[in-house]
Parts: sequence; C-alpha cells; structure tokens
Amino acid sequence: MVTRFQDLAEVCRVLEQTAKRNEKIEKLSDFLNKLDGSETQAVVLMIAGKVFSEADERVLEVSGATLWKILQKSRQRQTSLVARPLTILEVQRCFSEIAAVTGPRSRSRKESILESLLGQANSLEAEYIVRILHDEMRIGVVEGVMLNGIAEACEIPDELVRRALMMLGDLGEVARLAFAGGKEALEQVNISLFRPVRLMMAEMAHEISEVLSEHESGTAFEFKFDGARIQIHKKGQEIRIFSRRLTDVTESLPDLVETVQRTIQADEALIDGEVVAIASDMKPLPFQELMRRFRREREITRIAREIPLRLHLFDILYLNGRQLVDLSYDARWSLLSSICPQEILAERIVTNDLSEIQAFLTKAVTAGHEGLMAKALNSPYLLGARGKNWFKIKPSERLDLMIVAADWGYGRRSGWLSNYHLAVRDESTGDFLEVGKTFKGLTDDEFDWMTKRLQELKTSEDKYTVWVKPTTVVEVAYNEIQRSPHYKSGLALRFARIARIREDKRPEDADTITKMRAQFEKQFEHKGKISEALG
Repeated sequence: MVTRFQDLAEVCRVLEQTAKRNEKIEKLSDFLNKLDGSETQAVVLMIAGKVFSEADERVLEVSGATLWKILQKSRQRQTSLVARPLTILEVQRCFSEIAAVTGPRSRSRKESILESLLGQANSLEAEYIVRILHDEMRIGVVEGVMLNGIAEACEIPDELVRRALMMLGDLGEVARLAFAGGKEALEQVNISLFRPVRLMMAEMAHEISEVLSEHESGTAFEFKFDGARIQIHKKGQEIRIFSRRLTDVTESLPDLVETVQRTIQADEALIDGEVVAIASDMKPLPFQELMRRFRREREITRIAREIPLRLHLFDILYLNGRQLVDLSYDARWSLLSSICPQEILAERIVTNDLSEIQAFLTKAVTAGHEGLMAKALNSPYLLGARGKNWFKIKPSERLDLMIVAADWGYGRRSGWLSNYHLAVRDESTGDFLEVGKTFKGLTDDEFDWMTKRLQELKTSEDKYTVWVKPTTVVEVAYNEIQRSPHYKSGLALRFARIARIREDKRPEDADTITKMRAQFEKQFEHKGKISEALG
C-alpha cells in the first residue's frame, strides 16, 4: 500500500485544528494504523516537524529564505492538474537526495531538487513540505502526543513507549519497532553503548526549604556548572561523547577524550557530566565561549589550546555490562567515585543544614558557577524525565523589559499570544532594542489576559507574530547575558522567564541598554574572559 503525501497533509491540517489532546491522539492513532510499515518512521518524523531523526547527522543546508523563494516560484508555475500524486516515500527520498548533495554547485543542485518536488505538489502539500523543512509544523503534536498516538495505535502501554524513546533517543526508530514488533520489541530496548540516551532533568526550586521538604530521604547538593551537558560512552579504548541534543561531538573534543582515557578506570561505562570552558586564571568562561568549541570543525588543536575545557562528572548509568538507572543516586555516586579521581567529580555536600547549604551556594557562585543541583539520595535515574528528585537552585538577575511583539502559541498554548519578544530601552534614541524571547513564567490566566491586552495594542501582524505598541513592562529573570549578532542591541538573554507583569511601571521605567551592558560586564566578576579576536 502506498500513501499519498496529500493524505498526510490533510491529517496535519485536521490535527492543527483539533484543540483537545485526546482527540488529537485518536486521530493520529487512526492515521498511523492505516500506513504501510515502510512509511511509519518517515510519517512520525514529518508530523513531529523533523526531516531526519535526532541521531541522524545529515543536514539539508537549505535556508528559510531559499525555501520561500522556491515556494513562490512553484506557486506561479503550478497548474490545477498534477500528473501523478506525490507519495510519502517520494517526499522522504527527495529530502535524502537534498542532504546528499555536496561539492561544487551544491546549492543550485539542492534548489533544483526542491523546486522539482514543490512543482509536483499541490498548494496544501507544498505548505506542509515547507513547514517540515523549516521546522515550523506548529500543529500541536508535541513529543508526548506522538508517543501517546504510537502507544494507542499499537496497543502498548504509554510508559513502555516513553522508556524506549529515552533509551533510543530516536522517535522514528521507536515507531518502527513498535509497529514492527509491538510490546515485545520495546521490552527488549535497553541502554546500548554508543547509542545516546535522553538524560535526566531537574525542576527549578525557588527556595532551599522547598527542596528539603520534598527530599525526606536526604539530599546531596552539587555545584551547578555553567557548561554543556554531555554523556560519555566508553568501551575499552573507544570513547564517544554526545551532546545534550544527542549529537556526536567527539571529534571536536580531543582533549576531553584524552582526559577520559587517562582517568576513567572502567572497561565499559556510560557517564553523565558537564564540560566547562576555562580561562587562563582557571575561572569558568561564559557558556557562549564554550559553544565555540562544540561547533568547531576546523583548527581544533588551536582552539583547544585557546579555550581549554574542564570535565565535571556527576552520574553513571551503565558500568561493565550492568544497567544502573534503577539504583539510587547514592549507590550510583558510590560506583562513579570508585572509577573516577576526585578532581573530575562534581564538588558536593550531603546536608540538610540551611546555613551550610547557603554557604555552599555562595561558594559555587563565587567560583563562577550557576548555583547548585539538589538530588534526592534515594532517587533512581529517570531517563528523559524532569521532576522533583532533582532541583536546580540558582540566584537569578532581573531586568524590567518591554514586550514589543508576541508569537501565537501552539499545542497547549494554542489561541494565546504566548511567546514574547523582549526589548530593552535605548535611552539615547528612545527606541526599544530586542534582547530575546520567552514563553515561560505566566499562568494560563495571565496568558489569556496578556493576549487580550496585546491585541488591543497591535500595530501589525503576520500569520505567526503580532507587533505591538511598546507599553507593557514585565520583570524578567534570566541566567546570563550573552553577546548576540542577531539583535541590534548586540546582547541576548539566556533562559529568560517572566517573573511578573509590572502594571505599575511605564515604558520610560523600563531598564536601559546601558544598564544591561553593565550587567553583562558584571558577570565577569566571577567568570573568566576571553579575547573577542579568537576565531
């Protein structure tokens, strides 16, 4: 059986117009059950807005501007008669062909393939092809909805499907296994070295007392590093390092590989940790500098000398053939400590004394780190889960900023203007300069109130964004200020969250670009700094 791409596009349109989660899952499940087995993996990825799976390192290298240019050209040429309907597998094959093109004139060859594909598509098909390629599906089928849809279609418990995804890190592969082998196939999925897994995450704690009340069995407090989360897979002399996004970054980090070879005393291990860039005075560098190491493909040896790294390990998931995720944190830490030297373990204390915890938090921040992690001693390692077994504790800076535009939400936030463009005031010109976006911090009632207010202030709009008169002040908590080439301000907030709506403040009360620049410089009181001239 061959499924037309139009059938997929029509289902996407229906899913986009379906507000209730359970109805989405039912419609999704019905469609998945109608597919041929060879189509399932591709369809699941496409509906999720992905061209390739997370573990697949192929890239299309087609810009958004190029996509829209080709789309407009195809619409001008399009006739109402299409000789032969597009199939799902044909669209997938075209995506693969585009990714495979390299060498001289690769850009024009990629555009030619894409132009041919869109030329065969009707207007609805073309819309969803472009949305998939541009990672802009916005039909409310978030990962959890897709997992529920797969589970319902295959009559497999939701939790088993979710667990398989955490182990495999690949939504398409989970779908393929579920439809091909059912429950039995997913039950066989376990940690396998050199196949990255979804890492455990933490909730934010606003008070230390909140942590102590949740962790009745006791709590370990570790430094929370301003670095990049990594997972290290080791088997004999072979070592692979994966990023938080499950990308293999081994080739960019030869110094880290050497550290692991020299220090980890285990034949087989999967270890969770963080890597931090350090300055010549051994202070941690801002996260933005670290990313220059992760993105590096050329001159790796030179950049490794200029931006050295320090490794901090804090958990272990697998050791010498034994899967450890169901053990307690305390037991896992003991095993990790037995194979690693103290200098590469995260600094930590185990206590419930508030004064000790506060002093340890101050020590972490003074050392240039973000704050603390608080981990329940009896907690298992819940792959890919976020919960109160782990908390983040970090002091945050705040700025009063203006909302100058907002994007329409999707999924649970559908119908609300809920992704806010934040701007700082330029006191020399009176302009407002964008410094980031956030959809975090507001309650449902506040989203509703803010949507009504911003629509009253609308100055222009397109399909996704409403630009507004800058009169709404919000107090924004953030983790760090970074340099940014994308904003006219030259600065961007990292991990911004609206702490409260400041109805008591006027636009002229908003914080200035001068203050934000001062806050940016203040960060280096406890952090290292690196020359901006580095390549």
